Amino acid sequence: MALRGISVLELAGLGPGPYCGMVLADFGAHVVRVDRLGDLRDLGVLARAKRSLAVDLKRPQGAAVLRRLCARTDVVLEPFRPGVMEKLQLGPEILQKENPKLIYARLSGFGQSGRFSRVAGHDINYLALSGVLSKIGRNGENPFPPLNLLADFGGGGLMCTLGILMALFERTRSGKGQVIDANMVEGTAYLSSFLWKTQQIGLWDQPQGQNLLDGGAPFYTTYKTADGGFMAVGALEPQFYKLLIEAVFQEGNESNITILLELFYLTKIKRGLGLRHDELPPQMSMSDWPEMKKRFADVFARKTKAEWCQIFDGTDACVTPVLTFEEVAHHDHNKERGSFITDEQGVSPRPAPLLSDTPAVPSSQRDPYVGEHTEEILREFGFSQVEINQLASDKVIESHKPRANL
Repeated sequence: MALRGISVLELAGLGPGPYCGMVLADFGAHVVRVDRLGDLRDLGVLARAKRSLAVDLKRPQGAAVLRRLCARTDVVLEPFRPGVMEKLQLGPEILQKENPKLIYARLSGFGQSGRFSRVAGHDINYLALSGVLSKIGRNGENPFPPLNLLADFGGGGLMCTLGILMALFERTRSGKGQVIDANMVEGTAYLSSFLWKTQQIGLWDQPQGQNLLDGGAPFYTTYKTADGGFMAVGALEPQFYKLLIEAVFQEGNESNITILLELFYLTKIKRGLGLRHDELPPQMSMSDWPEMKKRFADVFARKTKAEWCQIFDGTDACVTPVLTFEEVAHHDHNKERGSFITDEQGVSPRPAPLLSDTPAVPSSQRDPYVGEHTEEILREFGFSQVEINQLASDKVIESHKPRANL
């Protein structure tokens, strides 16, 4: 795989760090997660293809273990607030002195400097400080976060992964590692560059929830169907909008023979919401959007999600079903591409993007238990069995095997 031979030490943390480590592991990196002592559970989510080393970094002997590992590692990924690693004598200045090729990725909420850098926060706080949260929400309602995906995993985990890959590439020329300051606030703000670059062209002139792309437009939103499902409509361009509202048959404009011919030649059957263009306001008449949304909603509520799929599938009306997690892996398009994989933990997305020559091959093995590979990893890094036994005796490391094997 693309990252074959790259070694990563991921210090245990919450979602963004483990996600970053999982992406690297999915594409072939050897990822060791450094866990705390005293937790006998498995690593939980986002631990695919990783191994676990349990060590107490607060003990000088534990910090010495990590320094020894970092001397032979390509990437270390740390998710703590600024200053934590320095207190442990594990900051980049120390580790890169021993290994100049080491890439030291620091993934935090607010960054390594600034007045908020040492305070706690979560996705919603980072999203708020980036400015993006102010743009998300329905008309007349409070801003709301899109789950915890945008800041934690997009602006944080994925941006950190990108930084690591760029640093690895640069190292092929300079032979040196570098420090990566990846944080959720700036990562999310960078993801939103389109919003900033379109401020002056009128795309966001209206209040929250009344603009073209934030749910204000009747042709760019979701609608409830007769069976309680939902359809997503994204008919922005005029030619796609025409296909959205195109009547099934224009009454009085077609003869019975024409209708029969169209029924015979299925490719010519007109499909859409069954509305007439001449009875609707112009597409971009923003003052009419609220009433148009009500009218579209009434039409969508007359048929089930499956019926609307039958009407719009194969058209360029930009109308698709809102699939649930239970439905998504069974959708024909996703099945044809193999977009989702199934293992003992259930269904999950296949790694993306697809690489033609070195695609990701996600591990089918179960997620490891905390400390399951402690001794194995230390031996690989040159620790003798005497050293390992002493570290275990001093309770600096822990080694646990799955209960089924005990």
